[in-house]
Amino acid sequence: MGRVTQPVRVVRVQDGVRSERPDRLAVEEPLELRIGGRPHALTMRTPGHDIELAHGWLHAEGVVAEASDVLRAQYCAGSVLDDESGVGVNTYNVLDLVLAPGIAPPAVRQTFTSSACGVCGADSIEALSKQGRWRIGDDPTRVGADLVLQLPDRLRRLQRTFEHTGGVHAAGLFTADGEPLVVREDVGRHNAVDKVVGWAILAGRLPLRGTILQVSGRLSFELVQKAYLAGIPIVSAVSAPSSLAVATADSLGLTLAGFVRDTSLNVYAHPHRIV
Repeated sequence: MGRVTQPVRVVRVQDGVRSERPDRLAVEEPLELRIGGRPHALTMRTPGHDIELAHGWLHAEGVVAEASDVLRAQYCAGSVLDDESGVGVNTYNVLDLVLAPGIAPPAVRQTFTSSACGVCGADSIEALSKQGRWRIGDDPTRVGADLVLQLPDRLRRLQRTFEHTGGVHAAGLFTADGEPLVVREDVGRHNAVDKVVGWAILAGRLPLRGTILQVSGRLSFELVQKAYLAGIPIVSAVSAPSSLAVATADSLGLTLAGFVRDTSLNVYAHPHRIV
């Protein structure tokens, strides 16, 4: 699977018996995002769909609204030098974007996102509400609970990297009929969602009305933020949401389901969409 997984040898101990066997790990490498040649952010990610990742992150930052806001995205040489020539080698870990005229770049930061927003929950929700372009509360999408309960398994069957490594998160975008539109995997669950939103931006599909975002882990404020800004009305997760994720979804009109497993689920906000 190219740069997505890496073969290793492991020592396995099972029932008191020691053996050596091959295994595969999910690759984690840095991605430096440059805008107009200047470094702006650094994130650890699983290589692949990096341009989608960059578009999704810039959308969540309120920088871009559509694909035409980015004129060019290209990999460039990083800090690794060739031993013989002394020239920078393209490691495909540095991505440079050129924004369209009039599009202001985001503030320089060390990482894409942080679990601490630096302000209180109410301030975060109010700021997000002002940033959003779509009225999620007006989205009339309705889905059956039985369909939502099937989404974790449908997502799991499409997780190729997880199948080989067991070490990545996934985010999948589904129609209200349960058909998969796109699935992305990454060592960072925020990155997986950014890749999904970036795919939608490049495909000209925003707002994502009538869709469901299924994620493989827990739900934080940042994931709800990304879904809201993309116009996604329903977010479902196999694990628990945070208190701020629930408050945000409730305030902004998103349906939020958690602990979606086997035959049961919890709906934490706007349950009218799950019938």
